Amino acid sequence: MGDRSAFASLYSMTSAKLFGVTLRLLQNRSDAEEALQEVYVKIWQRSAQFSRGDTSPIAWLCAIARNQAIDMIRSRKAATSDIEEAYDLADLAPGPEHLAVLSSEGRRIDHCMQQLDADKAKAVKSAYVEGLSYEELAAKFDVPINTMRTWLRRSLMKLKECLEQ
Repeated sequence: MGDRSAFASLYSMTSAKLFGVTLRLLQNRSDAEEALQEVYVKIWQRSAQFSRGDTSPIAWLCAIARNQAIDMIRSRKAATSDIEEAYDLADLAPGPEHLAVLSSEGRRIDHCMQQLDADKAKAVKSAYVEGLSYEELAAKFDVPINTMRTWLRRSLMKLKECLEQ
């Protein structure tokens, strides 16, 4: 009803909560303060629209704050991009030549892995694909840790030798 003292009381009781709502959404203190100012202008202008129905007063106020913050986020974004920017975007996906090289390298690695003993090949895959530690590998293959280190070192040397051929 336009009572300024009642509005001042409303502000003192709710400003901290509504500031938190706007700050959480906008992630910037000055933007949140600006949004909060707009929120209270809207509350002053729309106070006659509030009805006690199913909505609590604080829920109504939070909805106004949330909508104001979302409106500010939307207004920051450009509606469309300039067509000139589209030409500068590079396709980061590998090209056909790169995919062919990767496929060829994969076949070479598979061939060299087949040259290793089955347990040693599994240990290499577990170590370098799955990321298992020496301790985990030693427990998995039921061998001492130093034996596992030797397996991996010798297997990598054999793989390197095979791949260099």
